[in-house]
Amino acid sequence: MNRGLTLKFENLVQLLGACRQLRALSYSKVSRAQWKPVPSSAHPLCSVLPYPQFWQNNKFISIALSQRRHLATKEERKKKKKKIPLTQGEVEIRQKMTIEELAQAMGKDIDHIYEALLYTDIDVDSLEPDSILHEDNIKLIVKKSGMKYKSAKLKEEKERENTDAVKRPPAEPAALTPRPAVVTILGHVDHGKTTLLDSLRKTQVASMEAGGITQHIGAFLVHLPSGEKITFLDTPGHAAFSAMRARGTHVTDIVILVVAAEDGVMQQTVESIQHAKSAGVPLILAINKCDKPEADPERVKKELLAHDVVCEEFGGDVQAVNISALKGENLMVLAEATVALAEMLELKADYTGLVEGTVIESRKDKGKGPVTTAIIQRGTLRKGCVLVAGKTWAKVRLMFDENGKAVDAASPGIPVEIMGWKEVPSAGDEILEVESEQRAHEVVAWRIYVEQQEKMKRDGEVIEAKQKEHRMEYEKKQQNLAHLTWRQKKAALYKANKHLMFLRPKERTEMDKNVLSVIVKGDVDGSVEAILNILDSYDADDECKLDIIHFGMGDISETDITLAEAFNGVVFGFSVKANENIKQMAAKKGVKIKLHNIIYKLIEDLKEELNSRLPLAVLENTVGEASVLDTFSVTVGKNKIPVAGCRVQKGLLDRTMKFKLIRNGDVIWKGSLSSLKHHKNDVQVIKTGMDCGLSLDKAIQFNIGDEIICYEEKEVQQTTSWDPGF
Repeated sequence: MNRGLTLKFENLVQLLGACRQLRALSYSKVSRAQWKPVPSSAHPLCSVLPYPQFWQNNKFISIALSQRRHLATKEERKKKKKKIPLTQGEVEIRQKMTIEELAQAMGKDIDHIYEALLYTDIDVDSLEPDSILHEDNIKLIVKKSGMKYKSAKLKEEKERENTDAVKRPPAEPAALTPRPAVVTILGHVDHGKTTLLDSLRKTQVASMEAGGITQHIGAFLVHLPSGEKITFLDTPGHAAFSAMRARGTHVTDIVILVVAAEDGVMQQTVESIQHAKSAGVPLILAINKCDKPEADPERVKKELLAHDVVCEEFGGDVQAVNISALKGENLMVLAEATVALAEMLELKADYTGLVEGTVIESRKDKGKGPVTTAIIQRGTLRKGCVLVAGKTWAKVRLMFDENGKAVDAASPGIPVEIMGWKEVPSAGDEILEVESEQRAHEVVAWRIYVEQQEKMKRDGEVIEAKQKEHRMEYEKKQQNLAHLTWRQKKAALYKANKHLMFLRPKERTEMDKNVLSVIVKGDVDGSVEAILNILDSYDADDECKLDIIHFGMGDISETDITLAEAFNGVVFGFSVKANENIKQMAAKKGVKIKLHNIIYKLIEDLKEELNSRLPLAVLENTVGEASVLDTFSVTVGKNKIPVAGCRVQKGLLDRTMKFKLIRNGDVIWKGSLSSLKHHKNDVQVIKTGMDCGLSLDKAIQFNIGDEIICYEEKEVQQTTSWDPGF
């Protein structure tokens, strides 16, 4: 028996020694060979254990090695090298990597990166997978992950060649030909700008406008009785459309400033004067509504002196014409003054060569696709021309005048509607003709590249600013955790931030009920721009955060509804439609669609939505007042209850309502009464002039002279303090 135990013990000792030698061989620096396992079923190791004769020093080791492993071939080693280009635990990093890119480079998931970011001063809640990380933070994440980093070899990029399209050099004076003047009509809302243009064109544009307010730039060619042609731009006078007015003045030759004779100089009148001055464009003053009894043209002229608009009768150079656009009075005088000023300016243009122009307005038409209204400034536009504007291009398919009639050519000074754009360009973009579609692709690619470079630069600046902003907060948190071990710190940080890392957009929005997410859709680019400019003035984020999650042109689409559902948002449409299918889809998903044709009504509706997001305010309405005349206590069981002898001075005391105790002007208690008695009888109500005894739901000692106030609470809807300015 003892001999059997001894043999087993010797076998175990020899097995332990063999295992140690195997481990030493596997890490031996002498042998550089790589090893590969063999399927264990071929030679089970347990088969050698019952036979002591195999446990002979190196003999056993050689047998075990031959059974368990074999050397890898050169080809296998090459394949393995191709699969793993980096050594184990080493990460190739570069500047400005995104979270997703870093996770891929490290072979980790994105959650791991978020966890490592808890040790930096970055606000984890503000990060997305495509957020760019600073190089210092990238290195820190790699170190915290127990890995090493090496910088990627930077490829020396050649400076990209500028392939942008530019304007041609100025033409020779001999090549210039007279062109129609471009005249912009400016002025305050409802001062008669569109009515004036209607009278000149003999049309009824004003009667078709929503709310009687112009809300787009209209470009029209007017043929005067004298045979002269003038292109008029009718701009909105509403406060919301400042950008449209500014754009109109930068493509114009003359500004007609319309001022109502009975109203005088108003807010948009002053703004229009500033636009004209900044563009260096001469003014003609049209004092409208002179047929009204309360009209005072002289007062208008004097008011304009304060804004450096000096009429000819006061020694200035501004022509003033008294008109009535509605009755058509003195319109020819105004037209002649415009033509005379145009002749003085000697307006000429080059009708040959590549086309140059400006986008006045743009929209997405359901039947025509992307469409722009443009003023041609040089060259003659024809079908088949290849144009570039902003980051899009067009091969002109069709052109229309302001009446919707197809035209074959458009010369300088002529407004025209262009079809054939790949995307909708922005209003105000410069239009340039290029030689071919290939050239157009080059120009657009260059402009997109330049925008991306600028965006990267801005993003870098924003990231740096965010880091500075959060550094103080981060250092403060670290000081609070200074007494903890690194494991305790990790647990505390992870616990505090984990719930913010992986939330979907909808869940993040639901965390804060005081958020209004909006989608803005408009009929034309200028309308959307005007609405966004108003929303940019929003300054009540402390009450309710306003989040614009998407904006664009065209009718309400399924994508808009899906996006609004994800963010618990509202879709606002301006002069656009939503078909029945879209409305049904929105109703099913609980998404509100608000459609408007008048901009100030849209803003009022948006303010109501903001108000609905605000928490209800609780107002206290005083029902009655009583004064404490005496104090005593009664014994209930083992407790002494303080009681106040009171007289109702005003209103009534209702036991079902709420009460508060006021002493020396301070509220020292709020709650309900535990008892209310009149002549030892329990009562519900005590009226003015009556005495009573009362006790509170909390044991508080009364003082003679205390006041008891009975009140009711009412919840009322708060309103936003944001003022959009109209």
